[in-house]
Amino acid sequence: MCGIAGYFGKSRPGATDLVSAMAAKITHRGPDDSGSWSDDECGIALAHRRLSILDRSPAGHQPMVSRSGRYIISFNGEIYNHLELRRRIEFQQSSYSWNGHSDTETLLTGFEAWGIRAVLGQAVGMFAFAVWDRARQVLTLARDRIGEKPLYYGICAGTFLFASELKPLTVHPDFSHEIDPDALALFLRYAYVPAPRSIYRAIAKLPPGTFVEIDSTSVGTPVVYWSLSEVAALGRQDLFVGTDAQACTELDRLLRQSIRGQMIADVPLGAFLSGGIDSTTVVALMQAESGRPVRTYTIGFDDALFDEAAYAGAVARHLGCDHRELYVGPEMARNVIPNLQQIYDEPFADSSQIPTYLVSALARQNVTVSLSGDGADELFGGYSRYLFVADFWGKLKWLPKPLRFSLAGLLQLFPSRVWNQILAPFEYLLPRGRSIVNPGAKLHKLADFVTVDSAAALYGKLISFWDNSAALVNNADPGQSSFPMLMESPHVTSVESMMNMDMATYLPDDILVKVDRAAMAVSLETRVPFLDHRVVEFAARLPLHMKIRRGQGKWLLRQVLYQYVPKHLMERPKMGFSVPLDTWLRGPLREWAHDLLSEASINKDGYLDPMPIRRRWQEHLSGERNWQFALWNVLMFQAWLRNRVLS
Repeated sequence: MCGIAGYFGKSRPGATDLVSAMAAKITHRGPDDSGSWSDDECGIALAHRRLSILDRSPAGHQPMVSRSGRYIISFNGEIYNHLELRRRIEFQQSSYSWNGHSDTETLLTGFEAWGIRAVLGQAVGMFAFAVWDRARQVLTLARDRIGEKPLYYGICAGTFLFASELKPLTVHPDFSHEIDPDALALFLRYAYVPAPRSIYRAIAKLPPGTFVEIDSTSVGTPVVYWSLSEVAALGRQDLFVGTDAQACTELDRLLRQSIRGQMIADVPLGAFLSGGIDSTTVVALMQAESGRPVRTYTIGFDDALFDEAAYAGAVARHLGCDHRELYVGPEMARNVIPNLQQIYDEPFADSSQIPTYLVSALARQNVTVSLSGDGADELFGGYSRYLFVADFWGKLKWLPKPLRFSLAGLLQLFPSRVWNQILAPFEYLLPRGRSIVNPGAKLHKLADFVTVDSAAALYGKLISFWDNSAALVNNADPGQSSFPMLMESPHVTSVESMMNMDMATYLPDDILVKVDRAAMAVSLETRVPFLDHRVVEFAARLPLHMKIRRGQGKWLLRQVLYQYVPKHLMERPKMGFSVPLDTWLRGPLREWAHDLLSEASINKDGYLDPMPIRRRWQEHLSGERNWQFALWNVLMFQAWLRNRVLS
């Protein structure tokens, strides 16, 4: 995994120095080597930072020029089937001799043999690249099918800029720092900026599964070479009709094929292991494919409510892994917070970014590549919210709308603290150990849910931290404060629609961003076997009952896993990588948060309305409501603003 940067459009003196300075901002993505290339006459400059994974020799140096000299590429990622692509090229050109064994050289040779679009259709991997075609005088940017690797681009003052992260773009003298208020409203609502927007008005994210061509006169529209929505639609038309056992065998085969390809590396390799279904499946199949113990890594927490390390250790012992774990106290986790704005150079507020960074740093002590279990929840129905929405809306839709609004009014009749007082005497009626913390807050949340008019609207509320986020942001357009919901189709259930939407939005823009930036901050390459497009396409063909059965998600994936790991090691509630933000904000982070959320601070920055934020801050401090995630979004933006001024 590496980092790329460059520009196109204006000839300027010192092009090599400028583009090298841009790439230097992402040295963490590629500390092993650097390179630059420019053509002053055409106004094009490419730069590269290299994390050497395949062919660590000088033959893998980038930017790399093709044999004929026609193509020059700056490439970030891995092509897992590049040896297969080489064999196809050698079959056509029997006398072809290679300079080295890097996948970058394979791509360039494929471009010359078949063209860029044809190679994109054949490549299996994660990638983002920029390639200059000297013959056509065209720059092409491309991104992998699911969006594992990032790519930002845009026009500033007539210059086309692009890079793996935003930091390199800010070095260029033409860069525009103007913040997009609509992107900010989206961030406050969802905790990330959904593609194709970025936090800067002039800069966009290239959508997954697309490429775009740029010439001296224009920037083309991104062209889709692989479509998630088309895959989902085709999957409904060609449903898997085999037995459960046949489906299990096929999924096992596809996952082993994916993992076998992703275990190829010229550097030490390991895996993240939380002990949950997803990461355990990846590690179990890695171990089945490996002749030596797989190196695995997990983070433990002093707080038992957030700790899965013991489960991960039990799984590792059963599989015979070379396992390492690090127990993290609150202070160690909180010490990461000042670095988050540098790691995520766009506002980003998924708080599991903290443990993700810590486990990446732990793994980097021994390995350069780590496999992860991300993507399985979206593919196989693992999130509990899918079942909640389907069940809740299934009951709610039968209540007449006037009755629902009356119920909401009743639930909001008293403040949360008053409801807590009213309900306190009845707590003894609940089973032992089943007490409800802050029932008044839950009643107010329920009131918000019962007024929705569709499953899509309910899901929209469930994944929103600020429902009316545009009202918080000065100059934001309320009509742009949410992205389209991929739901409400007569041929697709609400659960499948939610899964499709998360695959297209939450997965690439939150989960994969979180993992990519956290790992790259410590120069660790991460690979995601579940996102091999052949696995994704097979999952799209599976009927829903093979994903969710008897109220439990990831049913088929569990059947694969139980062939390698006993069921009793896996059956427990899902925890996930999370931190106790609510108590931290009332305790050790209170002073830091109070400063960033002060009316004076917010007014000085001039982007947000302080009053709703201050109201939620006071409610959170008093314990009346738990607004940890809504406040974390604001805090991450405010901290990002301050870091931008200082950097």
